[in-house]
This record gives sequence, structure tokens and C-alpha cells, in this order.
Amino acid sequence: MPPALHTPRLLLTPYTPDDEEDFVALFQDVRVSRWMGDGLSPEADDRALFGRIFSKVYARDLFDVWAVRREGRLVGHAEIKRTDAVDGHEIVYALAPEAWGSGLGTELAEALVGHGFESLGLTAVHATVAAQNEASLRLLGRIGFEHARDIVEDDGALTRVLIRRLPVRS
Repeated sequence: MPPALHTPRLLLTPYTPDDEEDFVALFQDVRVSRWMGDGLSPEADDRALFGRIFSKVYARDLFDVWAVRREGRLVGHAEIKRTDAVDGHEIVYALAPEAWGSGLGTELAEALVGHGFESLGLTAVHATVAAQNEASLRLLGRIGFEHARDIVEDDGALTRVLIRRLPVRS
């Protein structure tokens, strides 16, 4: 199970079975899912994904995945995991639209990067972002991510691979 993480306004904790409806609602919101993986999935697929968090990810300690809460309410999803697409660890996060535009995305991304550097001992953290997702690209640029390369997806869409390296201490 991943450790709980705290930011000034967010609490990241492992999911509980009671989070299923809020998880599905988050992933079924087209404003959120349009930027996640292949976009909106059938509700049954999101429910199966939620189940796999417990049966595989937590059960086998595969990687860290959290429910993101603000004032006790689930407002997002976050994870950090090793992926072949970037040949390293990638942060993944999503916030409900009502949490957009208030700096919570920055807090969340910084918490994930900090966990990667401090707890996991990483020297670099990656993010993959659809080239059209200008808000996420701006956010990650503001917190020190740099463009590493582009991936052309099977459908011709462009995904930007970003990297943030651990600062060298002198």
C-alpha cells in the first residue's frame, strides 16, 4: 500500500472499496477522461479498473496509486509507476473539473514528484501529455518539467514526453 501524502490542501490515501462510485464518476466525466489513455471507456471497464487496483496493484505492491481527497471528498486520482513508454517512472494524475484552476493540480504534481525523488529514490520523473492538453503542459513546465521527445500514437495523435530531473546538489 502506498503511504499517505499531504499537500497544503490535499490528502492522498490508498483507495477504499467505498470509493468505487466516485472513482467511476471521475473517469466517466468526458472532460477528465479525454486526456486519460484512450479516452472515455465504458463504465464496466472503469469498474473493472477500480477492482484491479485492489486485486493486482495493491495486492502485489506493483506501484503507488492514490485517491486524492480535499476536505474528505474524492476529487482526483494519482499514481507513479514504471512504464516502458518513457523507460522510467511516470506520474499520472487527474482532477475533477470542480478542482481545476485553483492550483490543486500543481500541488498534486509536486507531491508526486517529491514522492518519486524522496521516497522512491528516483533521479528523474516523467509525464506523458497529449500535445493538445495545453493546461497540463503549462502546469508541468512551471514546476520544472522539460520536453524530452514526442510519441506519434497509432491514430496520429501526438503525445509529449516530459522529464524532470532531480536537482544536483553541490
